[in-house]
Amino acid sequence: MIRRPVAVMTAVVLFVEGLGIAAVQWLLGTVVDRQEMSLAGLDSDAMSVSTKAGGVLFGLYFVFCGVVALLVALRNRPAAGLGRILLISAAVVHGLLGALTVGLVGWGAFAFMMVVLGLVLLTLLTYDRQDGVADAVPGGSGGPDGRGGPEGDTATVGGPERAAPAVPPAPSAS
Repeated sequence: MIRRPVAVMTAVVLFVEGLGIAAVQWLLGTVVDRQEMSLAGLDSDAMSVSTKAGGVLFGLYFVFCGVVALLVALRNRPAAGLGRILLISAAVVHGLLGALTVGLVGWGAFAFMMVVLGLVLLTLLTYDRQDGVADAVPGGSGGPDGRGGPEGDTATVGGPERAAPAVPPAPSAS
């Protein structure tokens, strides 16, 4: 299917993006440090260190989201718990960054952000939780139709082969 390649591509893009953001922020921090200028009385060393630290943290965030996407691809199961929350937050961040980059950088950056947003959303949505419904119902297949509905409810001890036979209705006294 398409699920694993999309998850692997999402992981690779998030790794590259995380390293790129950390590198750009590090470069900006170095530029601020070398200029020895003050912005509204702020110390240039504090601005440089905070820019570098923020870039490294933001880069690690994207790398960690990439690790989650790679684990989704390797396990061939949807992300759960913190991993799912991280991927959802990465989708939200890319949507917001896409909206900001249109005005600040241009349509090319917007297109890149939307591609990454699409990859993260595909990774989240192609692994829907309905794949494991038949396995979650006691008794195996979940009933004769495989859906686990009331017509196939065989949740007795021992499964369907040990279910008690149906008792015929009592004759009516008419």
